[in-house]
Amino acid sequence: MENQKPGEEGTLHVDKPKKVDAQKFADKLSAVGWSLFLIWVGIALLMKLDVSIGLLGVGVITLAVQAARKYFKLKLEGFWVVIGLLFVIGGLWELFRPNLPLVPVLLIVAGAALLVSVVRNLMCK
Repeated sequence: MENQKPGEEGTLHVDKPKKVDAQKFADKLSAVGWSLFLIWVGIALLMKLDVSIGLLGVGVITLAVQAARKYFKLKLEGFWVVIGLLFVIGGLWELFRPNLPLVPVLLIVAGAALLVSVVRNLMCK
């Protein structure tokens, strides 16, 4: 056998796995995410899917890439988590078509979150 060390008959020599550079892996993961995004948009356009389904798919892909980053112990990109959540919210909003417009509701939620954050910081000091 060619992987055997001299004097070790019957045992296999297994090379240690190469240590992967975290940045290179993160770049590859990002490329996979963009690939899935392009494939999904192409499928959504070819099949003439409703906008809500298209938005949901983009949001799920965006959040899945961030979940993979967390799984592989890479730093989460908060911006993309927020964008993914917004795509999912937008998709669900379009799917269920409530009587309220989305943008004002998002502005109210963002303003309330900012206000809570400021008040919490003031209380802690």
